[in-house]
Amino acid sequence: MKIGILGGGQLGRMLIQSALSYDDDFFVLDPSLDCSCAHISHFTQGDFNDYQTVYDFGLDKEVVSIEIEHINTEALFDLEAQGVKIIPSPKIISIIQQKILQKQFYQNKGIPSPDFQIIHSKSEANFPLPFVQKMNTGGYDGKGVQIIRTPEDLEKLWDVPSILESLVDIDKELSIIVAQNENGEIKTFPITEMVADPQLNLLDFNICPAQISENTQIQIEKIAQQFMHAAQSPGIFAIELLLDKEGKVWVNETAPRLHNSGHQSQEGNANSQFEQFYRTLKNLPLADTDIRTYSGMLNLVGENEYSGKVQYQGLDEVLKMPQTYVHLYGKKDTKPGRKMGHINVLANSREELMEKLITIKNKVKVVAE
Repeated sequence: MKIGILGGGQLGRMLIQSALSYDDDFFVLDPSLDCSCAHISHFTQGDFNDYQTVYDFGLDKEVVSIEIEHINTEALFDLEAQGVKIIPSPKIISIIQQKILQKQFYQNKGIPSPDFQIIHSKSEANFPLPFVQKMNTGGYDGKGVQIIRTPEDLEKLWDVPSILESLVDIDKELSIIVAQNENGEIKTFPITEMVADPQLNLLDFNICPAQISENTQIQIEKIAQQFMHAAQSPGIFAIELLLDKEGKVWVNETAPRLHNSGHQSQEGNANSQFEQFYRTLKNLPLADTDIRTYSGMLNLVGENEYSGKVQYQGLDEVLKMPQTYVHLYGKKDTKPGRKMGHINVLANSREELMEKLITIKNKVKVVAE
């Protein structure tokens, strides 16, 4: 099968690596000749936001999918009309890629999400402090999101269409990854717990299983069911969640694709999110997602003050550690905050897992030569 992927980053790279167990041809469209997928796929350099480029790329493919949601959906609707299978559906991608439409979707479908105000310029802002401003389009990995706590902070408001959202008093950040094939079969991965880097606003550690109550588990399972019923689309979806200090779960946002919060599934689960996503693209029976043991993931992110040809300090020591797995993304150059790889860890207890993750974080640094 000829499978087209819009976006050539690390998510596409790990999808292709996983799918090498099968017999398919992967075609990738990305603007960068040095992207993570460039040398392991049938690669086309081009702008995935350009209508004609996306349309021409997809026309001879049997299925087209994404590894980034900021792409031209108009072309995907027209490809679908020509009989090309698009997973996930252009409709749900177009909703999720705009924060305003995404929030209205949750509101209309009764999915719990924090109160919000829609603004088109900062002069319209009239929302109780503190709140979170999320740009309508273009934000990812913590970009396009800022917290406004005080009247003085209001001067920092971005003058662009945005969502202003009530700031949740967070106890834990959680994630659940849900997959559905065209036959309507649905499977969820075990809930993971995310620990963010406060400086970069990026995921730092990912821990599975999450340490949560039965009530929290029930709330999240209901949200996953509500979302999949409302989305009406095959594919894989990562639902990012906020557990507040009163025990209420809120949807933060959803990614209609593979996600950083599922990387530990590569070694920690019976099958990975990448295997599962491949199966949705082929409409195969969905894979077993059971937990093997405690698992966690640490992002390898470019250190501040370093830009240039990448060098990984401390990897030799990490490679000596048992049940520790290095995944690099094929990126030649580092810069501050850039995701360059991740390390997965298995352990017999949560305590052992956290100890290993912290040890690795202190050993490994991503710098430039």
